[in-house]
Amino acid sequence: MKYASLLCLCLAAPAVAGPVDIVDVTATQSGETWRFNVTVAHADTGWDDYADGWRVLDADGNELGLRVLAHPHVNEQPFTRSLSGVVIPAGIDVVFVQGRDTTDGWTDALFEVVLPR
Repeated sequence: MKYASLLCLCLAAPAVAGPVDIVDVTATQSGETWRFNVTVAHADTGWDDYADGWRVLDADGNELGLRVLAHPHVNEQPFTRSLSGVVIPAGIDVVFVQGRDTTDGWTDALFEVVLPR
């Protein structure tokens, strides 16, 4: 009987998707701004837990660009989204991309991007 109760508790628990994983990033300069193509992997479970954004940071943690993801990608994993018009100050050769989800917020992991200049 105690195993049946444990099984019921496990089945009733919400699915946990874990942290957002930035799988790949390409950065392309176009004039004075940059375009970032970011591939994200996250075990989206639906509207309750999904990857809802990523951002470009400098080495000091200043946000240089933010891409909001407006809906879950349950059946599209991993997926790639772009952000154009990101201004990278002169002298910066490395930036970082950080992912976010609706339940855990910003992940601690940073994906390093060496800018091709």
